[in-house]
Amino acid sequence: MRSTVVSEIRPKRRRRQWGTEKPRPSLPAVHERPSTRKLILSRVAIWVTVAMWALYVLTVTLTLFFSGVFNTTWRVIEGGSYVVVVSFLTFSALMYLVARLGAFQRFRTHRRAARADLDRHFSEEHRPLTVLVPSYAEEPSIIRKTLWSAALQEYPHLRIVLLIDDSPFPSDPDTLERLEASRAISYEISAALRGPSTRFTAALAALDDTMLTRGAADMLLPQLIAEYRHAIDVLRAAGFGERREDHVDDFFADEVLLGLADDLESTACALEAALAEGSSLPLERMRELLRRLVWIFSAELTSFERKRYVSLSHEANKAMNLNSYIGLVGGRFTEQQTPDGLVLRPTPGGAHADLEVPYSDFILTLDADSVLLRDYCLRLVHFLEQPENAAVAVTQTPYSSFRGAPTRIERLSGATTDIQHILHQGMTQYNATFWVGANAVIRMEALDDILEIENVDEFEIRRYVQDRTVIEDTESSVDLGVHGWKLANYPERLSYSATPPDWGSLIVQRRRWAKGSLNINLGVSS
Repeated sequence: MRSTVVSEIRPKRRRRQWGTEKPRPSLPAVHERPSTRKLILSRVAIWVTVAMWALYVLTVTLTLFFSGVFNTTWRVIEGGSYVVVVSFLTFSALMYLVARLGAFQRFRTHRRAARADLDRHFSEEHRPLTVLVPSYAEEPSIIRKTLWSAALQEYPHLRIVLLIDDSPFPSDPDTLERLEASRAISYEISAALRGPSTRFTAALAALDDTMLTRGAADMLLPQLIAEYRHAIDVLRAAGFGERREDHVDDFFADEVLLGLADDLESTACALEAALAEGSSLPLERMRELLRRLVWIFSAELTSFERKRYVSLSHEANKAMNLNSYIGLVGGRFTEQQTPDGLVLRPTPGGAHADLEVPYSDFILTLDADSVLLRDYCLRLVHFLEQPENAAVAVTQTPYSSFRGAPTRIERLSGATTDIQHILHQGMTQYNATFWVGANAVIRMEALDDILEIENVDEFEIRRYVQDRTVIEDTESSVDLGVHGWKLANYPERLSYSATPPDWGSLIVQRRRWAKGSLNINLGVSS
């Protein structure tokens, strides 16, 4: 599994600026349960804000009125404009306080599903999940961490597809080198997983044979412990061998690789304690534990490039990169060379297909600079499959920022990201959730409901995620709501994403968000 070559010289880390956040442990996945006192103070803060705004506006208005300042129309306009500006600023603070209270209420009532409950749930039903990672001009080192965090998810029937949106035939040598490196990542991870996957699958088959033939079970527990120890060794070898050049590398090594190893270590120690005490473990429980290892190391990885085919949209946006592949889900296709270029044609049943895209009940969209914690998929799909959540189309954990940012700007943008995490959690309390595109699990059934089809140059173009604005996820939230679907934020911190490290990238990001929000508001109002 160790897919990086450890240099004899430790890589030089980025120099830290003065005033940046010191390296510290990552935030806990489960939020602290708010006290009654905190909830009371949160409500008091809301009412104090409203009272102070009313008192301030009333005081200023009456003072200026009796002093004779409003003696001309222009003075009245100035005074009214001032009150409006103050009111909008106060309203913004008030909405934060309301969302914060909603988040606290959700954190107080949230009860995390036990590991045994998750194992039992997925032992009865395995609905496939496909992870789509859209990428454009991303550094291979960044893509690699994202794909590894997805590949090590504890989920059955997991398929991961890197959607490369770069030009497939670049003329620049450096661009071509980066493209080839990106294409190779899926194969490298698959090769690293193959050994552990084969071993654990064989062990599971042997256990099934023992259960079927009612063979001797006294040696199964030591064998189970040995399999867990092997998995721990594989993960720790990869974690300790990982190159650490910045805080994101630290997070990936400590939380994704070594964190998973520590989790398996806890299970292994419990099994060893049971063996020392002479306790027995039900065969079905041992099967669940061994199957967990199979799930962790058995993800299928591949890549796809829509721009190789003239029959797919080449519109330069993330939404159409996702739509092009989602439109192929559940289909079989033959590549046909035409004068215009390569075309994908549906393959008749029984005939050989050049491209087969298995159907998936759930689609996970994951940005190429995001990282998932190990049980993200397991917990979010379990949430969607509860009967009371049958109308939920999208669930997500609003991403948090990586700790220990080396620049002041990245620390600032990371702080606003962590505030947004609280805001999004609070929005779900008031049924006001919207899709945050960095990571989300979506029902394929819901995507089919909002599908729009058009024909362009005799080719069928499918649009699931709207691309009319630059914030396609928010716009699609409106479409899902119109069709009767709901959205929900899962009340845990299970995903992290990179934040802008400098002024330029920060301004571009926030301007894009602001522009997209204005476009959506104008579209909804019209």
